[in-house]
Amino acid sequence: MKKSALLCLLLSLPPLYCGAEEAALPENPIRPSIALIIDDIGDNLSRGLRTVSLPGAVTCSFLPHTAYARQLAVAAHRQNKEVMLHLPMESEDGQAPGPGALTLDMTQAEFSRTFRSDLSAIPYAEGLNNHMGSLMTQHPERMRWLMQEIKRRGDLFFVDSRTTDATVAQRVVQETSVPNLRRDVFLDNDQHPEAIARQFSRLLALAKRRGSAVAIGHPYPATLRFLEEQLPRLSDAGIQLVALSRLLSLKQHPETIYAANSLVMGAAKTPVPLGPSPVPAVVTP
Repeated sequence: MKKSALLCLLLSLPPLYCGAEEAALPENPIRPSIALIIDDIGDNLSRGLRTVSLPGAVTCSFLPHTAYARQLAVAAHRQNKEVMLHLPMESEDGQAPGPGALTLDMTQAEFSRTFRSDLSAIPYAEGLNNHMGSLMTQHPERMRWLMQEIKRRGDLFFVDSRTTDATVAQRVVQETSVPNLRRDVFLDNDQHPEAIARQFSRLLALAKRRGSAVAIGHPYPATLRFLEEQLPRLSDAGIQLVALSRLLSLKQHPETIYAANSLVMGAAKTPVPLGPSPVPAVVTP
């Protein structure tokens, strides 16, 4: 089937909520949870179509003003995937972040106009994470500008991709009422299948130890192939894949996270709260 025909088919389908197998395994708030963001979507149609068709509650994050972002965001929404804006930001290495990038030389008015244009380019966006941004996320004032824009909308969450150890994004966002999370694991900085498998195992181990974890991956062929095979097996490992909004809800009710810690670790008498863990930042392209 041609890509354009497959996209039309996805757009014409009614919203997909769950299959019979998923219906038999309802979400359990005391099972360890992972949230998985696949970002950098929008400039490759075939990889985008594979991404929005991944099994389970994968979150799809789209680069604004790219050739297929709007169509694929609609398709993802129709497949009951949570949609995010993958917000381009200036990086330390000078690499071009792509159209719609926020840069340090912008005035606050230019910054706001650019952000609003980016957000409007991605239908159904419920949150955002930074694309690149190793320079921008080090600047508290610019992060406050961003949080003001998010708060003005009132219905968005923010995920710090942590492309630098020096990021202040989550520290600044925690000064506001904006719901927020941070990336714990990058799945595929090394695209070899063995490396992706190691990072995925690390993600699951972290979720079992802490109750939850957040990963970011990309629509690379090796990553998509791995996830197509492994995501249906998560329930066998006692792990549930949840949308980021659900993970935020669990964060607001940490007693469920404590229960997960106790259930998985056995005799854990002191619960480990949901929160940041020391995770090295890795700059991704």
